[in-house]
Amino acid sequence: MSFNNTNTDILLVSFISSRDATMAGAFAAFTVDFLVYPLDTIKTRVQSPDYRRLYTTNGAVNRSLLRGLYQGIGSVILATLPSSDRFSSPSAGAFFTTYESTKTLLHTLNPTLPTSPHTPLLPAPVLHALASSTAELVSCFILTPAEVLKQNAQMVRKPSPSSSSATSSPTKAFDAHATRLAFSKFRRDPRQLWRGYTALAARNLPFTAMQFPLFESLRARIHAYRSRRGLQTGSLLETGMVTAVSAGAAGSLAAVVTTPVDVVKTRIMLAAGGDGEQQAAAVKGLRAEGRDAKAEIERVQQAAKGGRGGGWAVGKEVLRSEGVRGLFRGGALRGAWTALGSGLYLGVYESGRRGLERRRVGDEGVAPY
Repeated sequence: MSFNNTNTDILLVSFISSRDATMAGAFAAFTVDFLVYPLDTIKTRVQSPDYRRLYTTNGAVNRSLLRGLYQGIGSVILATLPSSDRFSSPSAGAFFTTYESTKTLLHTLNPTLPTSPHTPLLPAPVLHALASSTAELVSCFILTPAEVLKQNAQMVRKPSPSSSSATSSPTKAFDAHATRLAFSKFRRDPRQLWRGYTALAARNLPFTAMQFPLFESLRARIHAYRSRRGLQTGSLLETGMVTAVSAGAAGSLAAVVTTPVDVVKTRIMLAAGGDGEQQAAAVKGLRAEGRDAKAEIERVQQAAKGGRGGGWAVGKEVLRSEGVRGLFRGGALRGAWTALGSGLYLGVYESGRRGLERRRVGDEGVAPY
C-alpha cells in the first residue's frame, strides 16, 4: 500500500476486497491474542482493586499472580477465530474492514485547497484518525462482551482450604472452568456483558486516534528512507517488518498515555461480574481475622462502591485512594505488551493482506509498499 500519494492509495485499496481484509484481520487477531494473553492477564490482576490482597504477601508479589495465565482465553477465541463458512472475525474483521473502507471513502471525498489543487483540505493523519475511530466504535460493540468475560475469568481463583493463603490453590494455565464460572455471573442479566462499552470505547478511541496516524506516518517515513537508500525490495518480509516496527513504536506510546482509562475500564468490567459481592466477602473475612485492617477494609469498600459507578466516578476514586500512581498502574507492562502485540498484529495483518492481494491480482498489480 502506498502511504505517500493519496490517489495511488485509493486506486490500490480498490483492489482489496473486504474478504481479504477480514481474513487477514482474523488471522492477525488470533495469533497475537494467543501470544500476549499471559501478559494481559497479569495486567488485569495488577490493575484490579484486589491486587494487594490477592497477589501480594507482606508487600511482595506471590506466585498466584502467575497462575492460570490463560484463564478466559475461550472468550477471546470466540471473538477472533474465523467462522467455518465465512472466514469472518467478529471484532478484528469488523475493525479492519471498516477502517480500510472508511479511509478510502474519506480520501475520495477529501477536497483540495482552492489555492493548491494538489494539496488536500484535510491532511492524511486526520483522515486516518477519523477512519480508525469509526472502526473502533464498531469493533468495541462486538468486543465488549468477550472483554468482560475475559477479565472476570482472569480474576477467578479456585477456593482453597485456607482463606488467608493466596498461594495454596493451584490453577492450570488453561482452565475452562474459569470461563464457565465467569459466564455464570451474567445469566440473570446478560445486559451486564455490555457494561463497560463506554469505558472500552473511551480507551480505544484515543488509543487508535494516536496510534494509527503515528503508525502510518512512521511507516511512510521508513519506506521513503529505504527507497532513497535503494534498500527497498517490496517483499512480504520487508512489508511485515516495517509495519511491525512502526506499529510497535506507535502502539507503545499510545498505550502508556491511555493507561488511566484502561485502569478505569478494568475496574468497571470486573464490577460488572459481581465483584462487589466478592469484595464484601473480603471485608467480612478481614474483620473475622481481627486484624488491624481499617485502611484495607475502607479501601475494599470504596473499590466495590466505585466500580459500580460511572467512569468518571471510578477514576476519581482511584485517584483519591491510590493517587496518580494508581491511575498508571500496569502502564509499563501495558506499553511493553502493546508494543509486542501491535507489532505482531499489524505486521501479520499487513503481510497477510498483501499476500492475498498478490495471489489475486499478481505481483505486477501491486505497488512496492
